[in-house]
Amino acid sequence: MATVLALDVGSSSVRAQVFDERGEPVDELGQAAYGGDDPDEIVRLAREVIAGREADALGVSCFGHSLLALDARGRPLTPVLGWRDMRSAPQSKELRRRLDAAAVHARTGQHLHPSYWPAKLAWLAETEPDVFGRAARFVSFADYLRGEPATSVSIASGTGLLDLGTRGWDEELLACLGLDAGRLPELADVPVWIDGVCANLGAGCSGGRAALSVGTSGALRILYESERPRPRPGLFTYLVDERRVVEGGALSDGGNLRVWLDETLAGGGPAREDHGVTFLPFLGGERSTGWNPDAKGAVTGLTFATTPGDLRQAALEGVAFRFAAIADLLPEIEEVVATGAGLIHSADWLQVMADALGRPVAVSGVPEASLRGAAVATLERLGHQAADAPVGEVFAPRAERAGAYRSARDRQQRLYEVLRAEQ
Repeated sequence: MATVLALDVGSSSVRAQVFDERGEPVDELGQAAYGGDDPDEIVRLAREVIAGREADALGVSCFGHSLLALDARGRPLTPVLGWRDMRSAPQSKELRRRLDAAAVHARTGQHLHPSYWPAKLAWLAETEPDVFGRAARFVSFADYLRGEPATSVSIASGTGLLDLGTRGWDEELLACLGLDAGRLPELADVPVWIDGVCANLGAGCSGGRAALSVGTSGALRILYESERPRPRPGLFTYLVDERRVVEGGALSDGGNLRVWLDETLAGGGPAREDHGVTFLPFLGGERSTGWNPDAKGAVTGLTFATTPGDLRQAALEGVAFRFAAIADLLPEIEEVVATGAGLIHSADWLQVMADALGRPVAVSGVPEASLRGAAVATLERLGHQAADAPVGEVFAPRAERAGAYRSARDRQQRLYEVLRAEQ
């Protein structure tokens, strides 16, 4: 019987577990949390959680979009520069001024946004020219973890610097950045995938079944076969392998917003159904659908009757309405499956999601979708097909709340358009 050791490196913890050829776990979950951006600390924790575990193969799921500059000895010159680092927002604006942003998105599947490599590299060259000049390689954290100057098409597609058509580094972006392709990882067939890809695979979300994931941030994604991806406006497109892609939208506000609510609105109390508050959840800036890093959160409709519970409810609804805006761009969605610890343990938020989307939301029966997804993808490479992913409770939209949610979503959209026009 074939076994796979799966490793999932998330944005705040690492997890490991051994799976059999049906994609079922055969040992205990190992995990370790971290809170910084020190690449060597994350590598150490990853080695600790896999220590002593034996399997026929190793598969890795890793957070995407990260950038590390390495010196000639392969040592880091920078901390992990992750998707939440918005310092390169000015450089992303300059790139949009100099380049045809729509054409870049059509080629790479990614936007000229500070989450991705082009803006980060431009920022590094401008603000840390010595580091930029000394760097022998620029890699993703997943590449540093492996210890080899090679990357998978999945990880590379999350950088915003890969041409999805040629499966090579984008020549126009390299020229604009003054960067030689020799300073980037080689593209190779290695068992490492971006975590969003693995979340879909692990939860069994392909075809018309979409994965609604909320961890630190949030995303709504579909997975399908396409040899020639054609990215759609407002969305991202990542590669799974040579024949499959993942497409969808991402939110910077997810589980991190819930943490902020808990810290800011201690207690909270119950919310009123007719609270009348509109919450625009851009505390971490905007990714989908407008990709505006300068966007800020906003709240309207406050009165002396507004309670902390009302604000909390409006914030959770606000995130759900942004997911609904993404779903509008993915009309082929037939089913929605919720994944991610930030969502699947909250029945109230799951109900809000169903109401806002106007469709049922099923809860994934896989507790660690990205981790299992790394095992599923590796099993595919070994010629094995994992069992179907289990699905649990289904939350149906409440017919009696449909009108109120349509009105609330319309209010949020009007606020969104007003603030976007001002920026």
